Amino acid sequence: MTNTGFPSQRPPFLGELRIVLVILAVLGLVLSGCNLPQNAHRTFISSQQQTEIAGILNPEGLALTPTPSAPLSSSGTLPEGVTLPDGYRVYITQQGDTLPALALRFGVAVNEIQSAQDLSPEGLLPPGTVVWLPDTLEETLPAGLFLPDSEINYGPTVGDFDTLAFSDIMGGYLNYYTEEIHGAVFSGPEIVQLVAVEFSINPRLLLAFLEFRSGWVTSFPGGASRDLYPLGFDAGADTGLYKELQIVAKLLAQGFYGWRDGSLVTVDFYGGDSARLDPTINAGTAAIWRLFSILYTLEGVDWALSGPDGFLALYQQWFGDPWEMAATVEPYLLETSHQPDLVFPFAPGEDWSLTAGPHATWQTGTPRGAIDFAPIIEETRCSVSARWVTAAAPGLVVRANRGVVAIDLDGDGDEGTGWVLIYLHVAAKDRVPVGTWLELDDPVGHPSCEGGIATGTHLHFTRKFNGEWLGVGGPLPFIVDGWQAIAGEERYEGWLVKGEDVISASPNGEGDSLVIRED
Repeated sequence: MTNTGFPSQRPPFLGELRIVLVILAVLGLVLSGCNLPQNAHRTFISSQQQTEIAGILNPEGLALTPTPSAPLSSSGTLPEGVTLPDGYRVYITQQGDTLPALALRFGVAVNEIQSAQDLSPEGLLPPGTVVWLPDTLEETLPAGLFLPDSEINYGPTVGDFDTLAFSDIMGGYLNYYTEEIHGAVFSGPEIVQLVAVEFSINPRLLLAFLEFRSGWVTSFPGGASRDLYPLGFDAGADTGLYKELQIVAKLLAQGFYGWRDGSLVTVDFYGGDSARLDPTINAGTAAIWRLFSILYTLEGVDWALSGPDGFLALYQQWFGDPWEMAATVEPYLLETSHQPDLVFPFAPGEDWSLTAGPHATWQTGTPRGAIDFAPIIEETRCSVSARWVTAAAPGLVVRANRGVVAIDLDGDGDEGTGWVLIYLHVAAKDRVPVGTWLELDDPVGHPSCEGGIATGTHLHFTRKFNGEWLGVGGPLPFIVDGWQAIAGEERYEGWLVKGEDVISASPNGEGDSLVIRED
């Protein structure tokens, strides 16, 4: 198959300049060693003297071409009898919005956000709700929307999309690329699918970005077989498609979840400029801003995203209108959404320890939504424990490899829909196979150090909803057997709280970390 006409090489204005990312945060899995705290920092280092592009636009002079906004579920008009106060603006809530996050995005206090409806102070806001709040922001990036939320994660719109079949039809170099990962050889399409499933990123997004940056999906660019950095991150010794796609997944997560909780409101561009995100965009758009700002200047990002040969045009040419697809599944985060009942993932009467409080669910950028449990039993460090981890709720096993067991609670066999429990560090020995229906308390496998990097035998336990990783707090709290997980100031710090009873996380299983599930 011939090239589609989209760039098969890196955009010309970048020339041979590349970005070196220090891998402690952007490349290092936060969950590695997840039962003992570890320091992680992210630094940007230039591999050579960077040339400054003359006339880089500042935010005040920004003239990016906005993309059309997705249709809103409300007209945006104020309720009858309400007059917009001077200096205020109207906003229509979107799925996933909370008052604390809106306040951070708009730079206002929570009590300054007004509505004709009663709004939950911590819970999810009903999508399409009209609110009005002070208009305090000056210059921001354009308000156009790039992609819906459901196109970022491995969620409901992925469906039966076949990464390997799509790549085969496109016929490019990706099909001939191979890489050894953890002792097994994977083809290029298999690597894309592996990152998509493990990191919960839409495989269509990964394929389109790979094509835009390298041309690997549809063509055979010169020197492809010798290119250690097909996506152009140039992250030192971390070479190859697998690790470069991990960077993509982590940057998308930083943007997506940072927008969800309001912690990310500004993006830094290649070349040194910074700009504030428009507060009315969605999490999916924030994820794309975060990814592209690392690789493009403030001046060049318009071409890369919204130009006639840009990434969004390629995406729509390949996969159709993403907003039409999203309309079939969104909104999926509603004010009525709630976690199913869960029990502790081990047998009643056994002694376990809460060895780590809330920390990253998976990759860098994902919310602090995982907690760790370790059996209190005389066994050697990092051995496969004789104890079992068990099903915290009934469900279907949809993945069981590389130390992971994924249990699909709605039983439809699709990891991208509904509630899914993720167990990590489950040993291969006696691990439950894919396709098994588990009832409550059925054995899942044995805790170990398998899968990722661990400092001791334990279970990393977390949740996804429609492909989104969830933090322990906020609108969908992590509650197990009536105990609510509470995050401390630092990752790995935290507690389980039930009424006046408190269990404190301890990496050594000491103090008040004892967890005994009641019969």
